[in-house]
Amino acid sequence: MATFLAVPLKQTYEVDVVKPFRNFIQNTFSSANPDEYNTAISEFHKLRNLTITKSVDKHESALEVLYRYYDQLTAIENKLPVAENQIRVQFKWRDAFDKDSLFSGKNTLAIASGAYEKVCVIFNIGALMSQIAEVQNHESDEGLKTSAKYLQQAAGIFGHLKDTSLSVCSQDPTPDLAPDTLNALTSLMLAQGQEAVYRKAATSMKEAMVVKIAYQCSDLYADAMKLMQLPSLKELWPRDWLVSVAMKQAAFHSLAEFYQSVVAQKSKCYGEQISRLKHAKELMAAAATRGGMCFNFKNEQGKIQRELEAAQKDNDFIYHDKVPDVKTLPALGKLAVAKPLPIPEKFSTSFTDLFEKIVPIPVYDALNTFEGRKSQVTNMEIGRLREQTTLMNGVLASLNLPAALEDVGGDKVPQSVLDKAQQIKDMGGLQYLDKLTSDLPELLVRNREILDECIRMLDEEEKSDTQLKEQFKERWTRTPSASLTKPMREESAKYKNILDTAIGADKIVQEKYNAHKNAMSLLSKPTHEIEKALPSSGSSGSVSGNPIVKDLKKMMEEVEALKAEREVIENELKESKFDMAGKFMAALAADGVVNEEMISSQELDSVYGPLRQQVVDSCQRQDMLLARIQNTNTQFCQSKASNQTGAQREAMLKDLAAGYDGFMELKGNLEEGTKFYNDLTPLLVRLQNKISDFCFARKTEKDELMADLQKSIARQPTGPPPSQPQYQQPQSTAPSAPQPGYSGQPDSQNYVSQTSSSRSRPSVTNTTDSSGASSSWGQPYGQGGYPMPAMPSAGYSSYNPYMGGYQQAPGYPGAPGQPPYPAAGGQPPYPGQAPPPQGYPYPQQQYPYQQQGYPQQQWR
Repeated sequence: MATFLAVPLKQTYEVDVVKPFRNFIQNTFSSANPDEYNTAISEFHKLRNLTITKSVDKHESALEVLYRYYDQLTAIENKLPVAENQIRVQFKWRDAFDKDSLFSGKNTLAIASGAYEKVCVIFNIGALMSQIAEVQNHESDEGLKTSAKYLQQAAGIFGHLKDTSLSVCSQDPTPDLAPDTLNALTSLMLAQGQEAVYRKAATSMKEAMVVKIAYQCSDLYADAMKLMQLPSLKELWPRDWLVSVAMKQAAFHSLAEFYQSVVAQKSKCYGEQISRLKHAKELMAAAATRGGMCFNFKNEQGKIQRELEAAQKDNDFIYHDKVPDVKTLPALGKLAVAKPLPIPEKFSTSFTDLFEKIVPIPVYDALNTFEGRKSQVTNMEIGRLREQTTLMNGVLASLNLPAALEDVGGDKVPQSVLDKAQQIKDMGGLQYLDKLTSDLPELLVRNREILDECIRMLDEEEKSDTQLKEQFKERWTRTPSASLTKPMREESAKYKNILDTAIGADKIVQEKYNAHKNAMSLLSKPTHEIEKALPSSGSSGSVSGNPIVKDLKKMMEEVEALKAEREVIENELKESKFDMAGKFMAALAADGVVNEEMISSQELDSVYGPLRQQVVDSCQRQDMLLARIQNTNTQFCQSKASNQTGAQREAMLKDLAAGYDGFMELKGNLEEGTKFYNDLTPLLVRLQNKISDFCFARKTEKDELMADLQKSIARQPTGPPPSQPQYQQPQSTAPSAPQPGYSGQPDSQNYVSQTSSSRSRPSVTNTTDSSGASSSWGQPYGQGGYPMPAMPSAGYSSYNPYMGGYQQAPGYPGAPGQPPYPAAGGQPPYPGQAPPPQGYPYPQQQYPYQQQGYPQQQWR
C-alpha cells in the first residue's frame, strides 16, 4: 500500500484589511468613491478569513478557496499594492514545520507585503495538494492518477518558490521558505509523484517499462534524501520523514531489480534472474532495516523471497545456468515520467476580480503623467495665444485704438470705452479683484501649513527610528524609515516646489494689479463719473470721413475676429478628449509594462498637431496685421497733427484701454490661482492622511518590536555566579541515615524485576558504606513498589533526554530481533549508481545508528 508524506500547512493570523484598503482608495484614486468598494473590500476580507478556516480540510473544495484568494492577490497587486510605504498590512505567518520547540528558531515572520502573502498562500496550496494526494485511495487507478497530478503540481509550486521566496522577504525567511528547504520539498514531491505513476504502471505496463520507472523513482528518492540531510535541514523534518525516504530509496531499487529479473526470466537468462533477485532481496532487507516500523513493503519482500527460492530450485534441477556477479550485469535504465508542472496564470476557473473598476497603479500613474503632459502642452499653446493677444492689446493701447477712431471730437466718452467699462462692472469691478487678491494669501497659508505638518510627521518618525536603531543596533531589525518614506518625501518636495513657484507668480500678479489699479477703479464707476474724469478734446475738426479712419476700423474688425478665433482654439485645446486608459491597459497586458512616454507622445501629436499649427498661423497673421495697423495709424496721426488739443484726453484713453486689458488678465490669473489652491488642498490632505496612517502603523510596529526586545532583554541571563570561596562552603558532617525507600545512586541502572501476577515486594539487600552507615538496595520507591531509578550516565543532557542509555527503536541495527547490516568490506552496494548520502548506506556498509544512536540525530 502506498504511503505518501504530506507537507504541513503554514498557519496565519487574522488581519484587518478593510480600513487600510479604504484609506488607500480614498487617498490615491481621487475620482473614486470609497463607498462603492465597501462590498468588494468586505468580500476580500471574508475570503482571506475563509482560507484560514477551510485550508484544514484535505479536499479539493478547500483548494478552490485558496485558488480564489491567490488569484485575487495576483489581480490586486498592481491596483492595491500592499507594502510598507503603500497599504501597510502586516501579514504574519508561522513556520509550517514549527512544533513550538524552544530550539525551533524563528518560527513566525510578519511583513507588510502582498508578495509575501502570495508566497505563503501558494506554499499552502502546494502543501494542501500533498495532503490531498496523501489521503487518496491508492488501490484504485483514479486515486493514483489524482495523487500523481497533485504531487507534480506541488513540485512545480515549491520549485517556483525556491527561486522567488528570498526576493519577496525583506527579512530572513522562516525555515520552511528557505531555498534549501524548498529545494528538498521539490525533490520529495517529484519522487512521490514518480512513485504514484510507478504504482499505476505496475498493474498495466510491461516489466521492462516498470523497471525504468522504478529505478528512476529510487534515484529521485536518493536526491531527496541527500537534500533533506543537509545540516541546516536535518532537524526541521518530522521524525519519520528521513526514515521513510531512506527506506523507499532502497525499496524501489529493489523493485527495479525484481522486475528486471522477470525480464531476464522471459529472456531465459536464468542466472541473471537469480543474481538480480538476490540483489533485490538484499536491497529490500536494507529497506526494512532503514524503515523499521515505517516499512510497508512486506508483501513485495515476501514475493521477492518466493521468486528467488523458486528460481534457485528450477535452476538447480533444470537449467543449471551460471549465476553471474551482479556487478557484471548491465545497468538498469531510467524513465522520468513525473515532472514539476508550471504554475498556471490563474488557478481558479470561476475567478472574478472584486476590484475590476480600479485600474492598475502603473496605468493610473501613466494616466496622471499623461494628464501632466497634456496640461503642459495645453498650457504652453494657450500661453502662446494669450501672450500674443496681450502683446496685440498693448500695441493697440499704446496707439489708443480703437478709442481714437471713435473720439474724433467733442467731450463724450467713446462707445468702446463705455462697453469695456460695462463688462468690468458686470464682472464685479475692482471689488471682485480685491476679494480674489485678499483670499489668495489665505489659501496659500492653508496649503503651506498642511505641507509643513506632513514634513514634520516624517521628520519625527525618522528621528525616532534613527534613535532606536542607534540604541539597539543590530537587534532593531525593521526596515529603516529613510527607505520607506522616500516616495512620500519626493511627493512633499514636489508640492513644495509647486507652492514656491506659485508664490513667485502671485507677486507678478500683485505688481500688475498695482500698475492698473487707478484705470480699473475708474472703469468700475458709473458712466457720468468716467465722462467727468475724461478731459475735453477741444473743438477739433471731424475726421470721420477720412479714408484712413475707414481702413483702421476695418483692421480693428480683423483684430476682433482674430481674438474670437483664438478663443475657439483655446476651447478646443482644453476640451480635447483622449481614451488613454484603454491604450495603457492594452500595453500593460501585452508587455507587462507601460511605455507612457511613447504612447502619450503619439496621441498628443495626433490630436494637438493641427491645433499647434493653427496657433502658429494665428501668430504669423497677427504680426502682419500689427504692421499694417502701425503704418496706417501713422498716417491717421499725421492727419490730426494740425490739432494740438486733446493730447491729455488721448493719453487717458490709452490708460483706460490698458486698464481694461489688465483687468481681464488679472481676473483670469486670480481665478486660476484660487482654483489651483483649492484643488491642491485635497491632494495635500490626502498626503497628510497617508503619512499619518504610515506613522501610526510604524508606531504600532515600533511598540510591538519594543515589547519583544524588552522580553528578550528580561529573559537574557546576566551570567553564571562566581565560584564560591572555600571558606564560605558549609563544613561536611557525618551523613545521616537515608530516608526509607531511598537507595542512593547505583553505579548503573538496575531495575528490580517484579512479576505482574504476584505483585510481591522485592528483596532487600543490606550494605554498609565506608562510614559505617547502612543502606538498603532494592527498597521500594515511594509507595508503588518500584525501586528508585538511577540517574543517566555521562552524556546526559536535560535538553535532550534521549541521549545516552536510550534503547534503540525496533527495526534499527542492534535492536532486539533485528539483524545488523552486513559487515563492511563485502560486496559493494549498488552497481551502476553512486553511493547514497552519508547516514543511509546500502547493504554491506556499517549503519550509522549503531554508533550514534537514533536519538542523537535530534530529529524534531
